[in-house]
Amino acid sequence: MALLLSLSRAIDRLTAWIGKAAAWLVLAAVVLSAANAIVRKAFDYSSNAFLEAQWYLFGAVFMLAAAYTLSRNEHVRIDVLSSRWSRRTRDAVDLAGHILFLAPFVGLMAWLSWPFFLSSYRSGEISGATGGLPLWPAKGLVFLGFALLCLQAVSEIIKKALALAGVPGAGEASPDAPTVAAAIMPDREPGP
Repeated sequence: MALLLSLSRAIDRLTAWIGKAAAWLVLAAVVLSAANAIVRKAFDYSSNAFLEAQWYLFGAVFMLAAAYTLSRNEHVRIDVLSSRWSRRTRDAVDLAGHILFLAPFVGLMAWLSWPFFLSSYRSGEISGATGGLPLWPAKGLVFLGFALLCLQAVSEIIKKALALAGVPGAGEASPDAPTVAAAIMPDREPGP
């Protein structure tokens, strides 16, 4: 059990590091967007590459931070129901959802997105827009995002299963940082 919990914590650290790094891409997207707007208005110049780079950055944030969001238990859920359940019931429902829905879906998406990326990379596929960017980096982010989410699903399954088995502290999110909600609303009570 200790080995499984260690594996889970290692996955949590990896997704936390990547998720926190990806958060900085929001700043890059804002700066690029502002620069693009200023150049377009001041110099009457625009580039499809600038617009596509903004989309790439947004996609990177979304795909690379999804696993970290899951590790922090910050995904959208129906709190009206789950807030009335005991911790054990929530863990059982989460475990069933992760095994029956999350893991198969993200595993399939990672498996299907790899050849999608590889084909694009090998062919040197570029955007159809004039002056557009290569497409393989964006397609690679799809694969990487789903692969990370698949790893995090394994971590969550381990934590929920061990929590249901009575291992102390196993079902909790890794204590690497405050949750997103706690950072935004510091007076909020921590979730269940």
